[in-house]
Amino acid sequence: MIYAVWIPLLMPFLAVPAARRLADALAPARAVLLLTATGAGLALSGLLALVLLVVPGATRFSLVSALGELVRPLAGATPAVAVPLAAAALALLLGCATAVARTVRRHWAELGTAAPAEGPTDGELTVLPDSRPDAYALPGRPGTPGRIVVTTGMLHALDPAEREALLAHERAHLTGRHHLFTVVAEAAALCHPALRSLRAPMRYALERCADEAAASAVGDRRIAARAIGRAALAARTAGSAAPTRPRAALAAAAGPVPRRVAALLGRAPARRRTGRAAAAVLLACLVVSGAAALDATNDLHSSIEAAQAGHR
Repeated sequence: MIYAVWIPLLMPFLAVPAARRLADALAPARAVLLLTATGAGLALSGLLALVLLVVPGATRFSLVSALGELVRPLAGATPAVAVPLAAAALALLLGCATAVARTVRRHWAELGTAAPAEGPTDGELTVLPDSRPDAYALPGRPGTPGRIVVTTGMLHALDPAEREALLAHERAHLTGRHHLFTVVAEAAALCHPALRSLRAPMRYALERCADEAAASAVGDRRIAARAIGRAALAARTAGSAAPTRPRAALAAAAGPVPRRVAALLGRAPARRRTGRAAAAVLLACLVVSGAAALDATNDLHSSIEAAQAGHR
């Protein structure tokens, strides 16, 4: 356990550089799934490692030792190291749990605003009477449909075909429940500082998923690319006067738009070999991190059984 327990805490620093290459190198849907698995898997392995660091120091206290029926301290758990290490690990665990709980609670509250009262509503679409160009998908709570919110300013900035592509893009965010992937990325980032760098690739991959869905819906990749480019340009021209979106919203004009337009038009460089290599590195990191956490757990369990041997 002495060495294995540290591997899950160090592995994200190796995995994240490879993860950043996935968004352009793999198909968007595959990139989203692999980034989600990477963030969730590495975060859970890291949390398990922190729990394993808490136990040896905690057993130095008589109450915990009595509850665990230990007749002698765990092997290798010297008080001068184990107790401070356990305190630090426990503080990190409590901090992670508090931050994740706050994030989930805030996201849940934001989902309750999925039906803006302002403006006429036509099915899933809400049109806000605002000259400032903006459009976004606002997901709802389970059992409640989400909303596509668009301002009159954005509708006036696009022609009919481009409007159809823009709405198809936002609809793809809702039907794909893309906000759940962003929540997983946010939660993982709160559990390990290295995983914060996964948020931008995840957002980009989700926007690429919606871009491809829009292109399929209108049957023309050029129209989809033009709609995204013009929507982003209109929103950027508005500058600071643009409306403030809810944090749970996903918008076509967000992220690195030039890269997305280039990908739709087929001008992005093909990086299949890079994508396969990055995916292999990530899968290896997940396997090694999980295996190390399980190995450390098994070692700790064996140490506890040995410390309980006097009762048998």
